[in-house]
Formats: sequence, C-alpha cells, structure tokens
Amino acid sequence: MRAVLVDGFGGPEQVRVAEVEVPRPAAGQVRVRVRAAGVNPVDGAVRAGVFGGAGQRIGLGWDVAGEIDEVGPGVAEWTPGRRVVGLHYGAVKPLGTHAEYAVLDASAVAAAPESVDAAAAAVLPLSGLTAARALDLLGLAAGDSVLITGAAGSVGGIAVQLAARAGLTVTALAGEGDEELVRSLGAKEFVPRGSAPAEPVDGVLDAAVLGAAALGFVRDGGAYVGLIPGAAPAAERGVRVVEQEVAADGVRLGELAALVDAGELTLRVGRTFGLAEAAEAHAVLAAGGGRGRVVLTVG
Repeated sequence: MRAVLVDGFGGPEQVRVAEVEVPRPAAGQVRVRVRAAGVNPVDGAVRAGVFGGAGQRIGLGWDVAGEIDEVGPGVAEWTPGRRVVGLHYGAVKPLGTHAEYAVLDASAVAAAPESVDAAAAAVLPLSGLTAARALDLLGLAAGDSVLITGAAGSVGGIAVQLAARAGLTVTALAGEGDEELVRSLGAKEFVPRGSAPAEPVDGVLDAAVLGAAALGFVRDGGAYVGLIPGAAPAAERGVRVVEQEVAADGVRLGELAALVDAGELTLRVGRTFGLAEAAEAHAVLAAGGGRGRVVLTVG
C-alpha cells in the first residue's frame, strides 16, 4: 500500500509517498480503509523533528475517516464495512493515517457522521476532541464568559460552537476579516487579533497559543487552558492554568459525530489533495493563512 512518510526532518520536501506492507490489526484493534485524513499542524511539527525520532521511519497522520476493513481478535463492537472516524494518537510511529490503510485501537474509533462526506468527517477527530477536552478543563458553567483565541481556525471554530452550545458567552479573537465567520459559529463578541476584550473573561481557551498575552485577558481567579504541553504561561492572580493534551476517545468522538448529524456542529474543509500530493499539502499547511482543514483524500 501507499503511505506518507518522513525519514529526515525539515520542510515539506521531506515528505514522501512510499510502498509499504499493509498493516494487520492485533488484539483490540481495527484496520480502516482510509478515505480521507486531515493534515494538522502537529504533522508539520513531526516533519520538522519537534518530537524527535531521528533515524526512524515516521508515518504521518492522526485523523482518519473510512471504513472498517478488518478487526483483530477480541473486537466485537465493529464489523467490516462500517463507516468510522478515528484518532491515531502518537507523534513518532512507523505508520499513521496518511496511508491507504491504518490500524487503530477499537476504542479510538466512532461511527462516522452520516450527513457529511469523508473529507469533512476527517476534520473532526483531532480538532473536535482537542476543543471538547479544552472546554471540559476550563470548567466553566452556563452563563460564564469565555474568550477563544484563534477562533477562525479548525480547533477554535469547533470550540466556539461547542462553547455556545453549552450556554457560555463566547468572545472570539481572530483576524479582522473573520468576524462574520466566528459570529456565525456562535460568538457573541468579536475581538480583532492584536486587541484586547473590553472586560476580563472567566476563562480563555488559547487555540492561537498567545500565552501570557491571553492569560492577561482572564479575570482574577479565572481559568486558562493551553493546547500545547509545555507552552502555557506561569499562573498569576489566582488564575488556574491548565495544559491539555488530546487523547483518543471513541465514545466522545461518537458524541461529536452525532452533533454533526444534528446540524449543531459544522466542519470546515479547506483544500483537498490526493495522497500523491502530500508534499504539496504540507507546503500549503506551512504557508498558513488558510481557512478550514487541509485534507488528503485516498481513493
């Protein structure tokens, strides 16, 4: 099968497509025939060597949408042919989801949303689980105020929708041209990038990784959640600072997929590329500035 790999660190030129053996699922695992897979900033970080693994063959890709192809011993809840989405957690691994087949733990997959195609479904796992977990960690209640930085991005946009659905008063911080978008997702207030909200908020979900600047928007005794382990600012003024790290969670992913089918969660696809165009997809990712997730589509 074809798979997207790196065996040296650097820019998009390090991304290659190679023929490798089709993986087999072990006990408690499933094999997915990949139809689409998101290209996330973490893939660019892996390619650049942020997570190490020098001298190893590293497979790229965390998100997947496709069909169950084979189940390993002990898996009763999934059968071949079922459409699923899943999160293949882990930075340094020999094969990821940017391939024709991917093996995941059975507990990491969920029934795919039926109302969207594979490309849109592939946006959900990493961004959706990251946003949902970050909001959980903020610990805010209906009526509280939250500011979401990077609100026009994939994680931020989902977070805006989930926060508004939970009854939070959402302020979105994004580029000046994104006001209409973030308000359509449920934001009540808008703050252009480089500005500050009119009043302190109860909590900040820092999807843009602004760090100390975003912490400064939180009221005394509020909460701040960062999305990159090790990058959060030091706590001050009694503000609770939490760093979240995403985890594979098929149950929660299934809940998010149900929200998509209920019309309560919108997924945004930016540009799509074939598997053979993976290096070009990484170049677009590295350039930044796009709206919607870059997605690889696979036969």
